[in-house]
Formats: sequence, structure tokens, C-alpha cells
Amino acid sequence: MTNSPKTSEPQFLYKIVTASHWLTANALDYLPPMQIDTDDGFMHFSTATQLRKTLELYFSGEQGVVILAIERQQVQENLKWEPSRGGDLFPHLFAPLEKSAIVWHKTVDVSSTGQCDLPPDII
Repeated sequence: MTNSPKTSEPQFLYKIVTASHWLTANALDYLPPMQIDTDDGFMHFSTATQLRKTLELYFSGEQGVVILAIERQQVQENLKWEPSRGGDLFPHLFAPLEKSAIVWHKTVDVSSTGQCDLPPDII
């Protein structure tokens, strides 16, 4: 895949899913794409620095949102960094996400204004 972030590539990438989506995934070996992923043809990820804005824009008012930490090296082969908000490069996965690549998951509540307390594990 082409493109890489302007700075060194992070160890972890983050996928945000709704609580109901995570419950559906529990019975599977992979994380099914959310509707936005299906519509765009790839799985949307964020870096630690992009995470807050993604939560604010797409998950405001959601309770029990699940943040998944993905080991970048596990998905590197099918990862592409592409420009999005403000030209910032975002990691996009062009393959199924095997649950074995998920290092941890944490649940957060996002206020109606998009604010939330991020887990201290976010790096």
C-alpha cells in the first residue's frame, strides 16, 4: 500500500464501534465492517491524536462506544494512509480485521457535545 504518515508510524491504531456492533462481533473471528466502512470500501481507523475528533464527529451522544486498539504491524500489509480531515493522513484497512489483531478494547460514553474520557492506554 502507498503513503505513510508524516511522522513515524504508531504502534497502535484505533477502531471505534458502537456497543451493538461489538456485541455482534463477539461471536465471530473477525470484526465485521460498520456501515461507513462498507460504504467507503475500507475500514476506518484513527491514530491516538485523531481519536478525539473522530469520536466527536461520528459518535456524539453514544453510550458504550467501544475503542479497539489494533497492533499496526498485524495489519500493515493491507493498510493505506490516505488524506482526510484537513489533509491529515488516516489509516485505512483494505482487508478484514481479524480479532487476533485487537490488543485490547475499552468502553467509553461520549457526551452530546462529543466529549469523553479516553482510556489511559491510548498512546
